[in-house]
Amino acid sequence: MQIYKAPVSDMRFHLEAFGYDEVAAIERFSAYDVETAGVLLEQSGTFMRETLLPLNRLGDEKGLDWDPETGRVTTPDGFKAAYEATVQNGYVSLPGPEEHGGGGAPATLSALVSEMMTACNKSFSMCPGLTFGLIEAIEAHGSQAQKDFYLPKFVSGEWSGTMCLTEPQCGTDLGLIRTKAEPEGDHYRLSGTKIWITFGEHDMTENIVHFVLARLPDAPPGIKGISVFLVPKLVDGQPNNIKCVGLEHKMGIKASPTCVMEMEGAKGFLVGEPHKGMRSMFVMMNRARLFVGLEGVALGEIAYQTALEFAKDRRQSRALDPAKRDANAAADNILVHPDVRRMLMNVKATTEGMRGLGIYASIQLDKSIAHPNEDERQKADDLISLLTPVIKSYFTERGFENVSEALQVCGGSGYTTDWSIEQYLRDVRIGLIYEGTNHIQALDLVGRKLPLHGGRLMQVFAGEVTAAIRAASGDERLEPFMAELKAASKQLNEVTMELAQSAMADAEVAGAVASSYLNLFAMTAMAFSWLRQATHAVRKGGPMAETKLKTARFFFDVVLPEREFFAAQVRAGKAPMMDFDVEEFEVA
Repeated sequence: MQIYKAPVSDMRFHLEAFGYDEVAAIERFSAYDVETAGVLLEQSGTFMRETLLPLNRLGDEKGLDWDPETGRVTTPDGFKAAYEATVQNGYVSLPGPEEHGGGGAPATLSALVSEMMTACNKSFSMCPGLTFGLIEAIEAHGSQAQKDFYLPKFVSGEWSGTMCLTEPQCGTDLGLIRTKAEPEGDHYRLSGTKIWITFGEHDMTENIVHFVLARLPDAPPGIKGISVFLVPKLVDGQPNNIKCVGLEHKMGIKASPTCVMEMEGAKGFLVGEPHKGMRSMFVMMNRARLFVGLEGVALGEIAYQTALEFAKDRRQSRALDPAKRDANAAADNILVHPDVRRMLMNVKATTEGMRGLGIYASIQLDKSIAHPNEDERQKADDLISLLTPVIKSYFTERGFENVSEALQVCGGSGYTTDWSIEQYLRDVRIGLIYEGTNHIQALDLVGRKLPLHGGRLMQVFAGEVTAAIRAASGDERLEPFMAELKAASKQLNEVTMELAQSAMADAEVAGAVASSYLNLFAMTAMAFSWLRQATHAVRKGGPMAETKLKTARFFFDVVLPEREFFAAQVRAGKAPMMDFDVEEFEVA
């Protein structure tokens, strides 16, 4: 059973709570005020539910067809037509640059449309998502000729793009790549094998352009010797020497082709400077990491809605409170049971908290790109840099937990295909792995972002927390939430200082506790998100206000105490795992 209602009212609430009006006031985004955004979100939600959701289970069951002779991949029935409809309705071009035919929409709206698309069909959503990342990379580092040639075709949806990093012998450690690029006139010839290439081959677009990491003959060793190239499937309408030689057999996202791509003298075109390819690749990856985090929100949302629908219908046992028993039935609706409510509220409170934090981060991304004031651009850039690894890691982990919690609400029915949550659980699990595994995000936070510019990024975030607390002052309903955020922020600062000292003395400490530290940081960031939401609910009033305050109370009373667990793990240091000898890991 496929159940989804686009949470547009909650999305609009968050836009207001986190200052979207600042984005709409920027000239570049002035066509997308809050009212226009609301209409766009309503239309998008309807389209995704009616067009993409019906294909979700079908794609999971049928999967993909791969022809080993030609290397061609055929997507499940209906996917190609759905892609054409997505293009015609403007959802592929929506965030694209206006000068190349795009809608010029802010990242904030693009993120919310992406959430709805992912909720309705995770496999499908990965194709346009990757293409937009490639658009950004070419905008940032491509030549003018490359921009003029490629961007109109990407923005229109006529062509799609991929990101080709991983090889059989290397994943995270990209310094080990072996793909070679030999110069030949005004282009290059690339040879090598890339694995785990999402939508590396498919039948939804006329051409596929691969963003490929490779080494030039004079490349220095390691990460400093990587260049990046555009390698199209078709060059001047003729097949290039790049081919899909196999598909991965995966736990989930079964309608998304994960390809092994082989190049034998494929024609490619250098992007940016030689040996500086990681600059371009990180442009593509950083936006992708933010959007991957939002996948946890998307699939947590649809799983929650599904579990709630099940719980409203399912009768099991009697209410513990006699006053709540239905005298006209042999058993009561399971929503009367406290533990069912606990599970549902775990999902609701964290999903809405993450959505708020994700929108806040997206707003910072828009401001960092286009705000007319240089100081505001720098502040926003600091915030998005700090929050990106937190969002990618914590949102995907919590999203997986939330889908699992929703499955548990449904009991045995949740474990079957009847209610679809088991598919969402399989589909969401990849988010913890790709675009840099979550531990890599934690190392990025601890090793790069915290010490950057003498700790400036952390100071900027602390200023935002202080501003949120001040904005909440004066209303007794918000005082308990303010106190909890103050305590969480104080604890985070203390643990940060302790970690800085211990990690400086021993690098293994950072590696041992970075993931727990990231989750501790996420707890404070989520508390910040919920105080902002609660403050807006009090100021705005209306039918959502009371429910928002109750949900905030659940978060602060039931979820936020997890910070003590993460703080204890950080303070435990490296000894609990590093004191073992290798032999002690063996089965006795």
